[in-house]
Amino acid sequence: MTDASTSGSMSPQLLEVAERARREPQGQFHSLAHLIDVDALRRAYQGQRSAAAVGIDGVTKETYGQDLEANLRVLHEKLRSKRWRHQPIRRVHIPKDKGKTRPIGISCFEDKIVQSVLREVLSTVYEQDFRDCSYGFRPGRSAHDALRALNRVVMNGEAKWILEADIASYFDSIDHPMLLEMLSERVPDGSIKRLVGKCLHVGVLDGADLTAPDEGTAQGSALSPLLGNLYLHHVLDRWFEDEILPCLQGRAVILRYADDFIIGFEQRADAERVMEVLGKRLAKYGLSLQPEKTRLIPFERPPKTQTNGKGPGVFDLLGFRWYWRRARTGTWVLASKTRPVRLAKSIRVISQWCRKYRHKPIPEQHGALRSRIQGHLNYFGVSGNGDSVVCFVNEVTRVWYKWLARRGQRRPLTWARYELLLQTYPLPRPRIMKSIWFR
Repeated sequence: MTDASTSGSMSPQLLEVAERARREPQGQFHSLAHLIDVDALRRAYQGQRSAAAVGIDGVTKETYGQDLEANLRVLHEKLRSKRWRHQPIRRVHIPKDKGKTRPIGISCFEDKIVQSVLREVLSTVYEQDFRDCSYGFRPGRSAHDALRALNRVVMNGEAKWILEADIASYFDSIDHPMLLEMLSERVPDGSIKRLVGKCLHVGVLDGADLTAPDEGTAQGSALSPLLGNLYLHHVLDRWFEDEILPCLQGRAVILRYADDFIIGFEQRADAERVMEVLGKRLAKYGLSLQPEKTRLIPFERPPKTQTNGKGPGVFDLLGFRWYWRRARTGTWVLASKTRPVRLAKSIRVISQWCRKYRHKPIPEQHGALRSRIQGHLNYFGVSGNGDSVVCFVNEVTRVWYKWLARRGQRRPLTWARYELLLQTYPLPRPRIMKSIWFR
């Protein structure tokens, strides 16, 4: 159904499309391109971030907006007359764990507008089609909603076996012809497909090297998350719920956030059967599982008579490690902690920041640190993860002291003086920001 959180900002025409898409799940949309008008382009412009990184043209939102209406009219005419061309994407590499990097594509500003307006139009249709098991990059849904669903199915006994899977280089492996074919099932509009194709078949400038990948979608693109959801909607969600689920002996559920997903099973035999065919299903669409990160984990609630404090297994999802823990009442509950690798990385990043900016004025450092700590708490401060957030805040407190003490000041900064400073410039206290417990 149409999402209430987005319907208020939709144009009347988009609301009509959403209603028809909901009413006619098998209907096709042959004429959507007319929805990309100057008003839609203006909405897309307004949704861009002013501080976003610039593409190869160096144009910022402020620069483009100096003659906004004229620029939008010219862009609309280029789109209408099929003269618009997506300029090459500038690729940057973001550090990941174990020395690896994640490639991010940065488009030119005008191309970001086109991607955003395409996303708006296509989302209007596909938000009516996407399944409830999908949580990533969707309006009105969040990672915390996925965690609440996980808590519910585990506590209900629907996930006694967990299939933890990891798709290798997902966004870089999406097959363009197959994606466009999937798009044609619901949106055979030739103009829309042509624009999506131009966003897919675009050059990538990595340093001085210009390449033209024939598969994948650029991470960082406004359109990429929607196209990624569309691909796995066909490859995974529909296949599992419509074809696999009816053939199983017990209950089962899939929970997916973008390409991060787990499948929970009530019965081991069902889990083993699905694990056997999952890789073949993905391979049919050019995708593959990472063998070292794909495993079947026993996860049944321990019996009440079990006296030790450990459950049968652990698994990772959305930056958390999940396990059974005996509560103070004696009952077994689903518990989590921040993944150790993720926690260590968060502390390391803040330490590097403190080192780099240790000579900045204290109020400036304090404001930036508060923002970073609060951002961490907003995501990881969920019910059951209190120990991890306490550890994070304590480590950051020590890290700030370490680098302030190395500022080369005449009077050494002792821990006692640091505690007095914290009274004037307090850091956020560790606290639970979100409840994900099953009720």
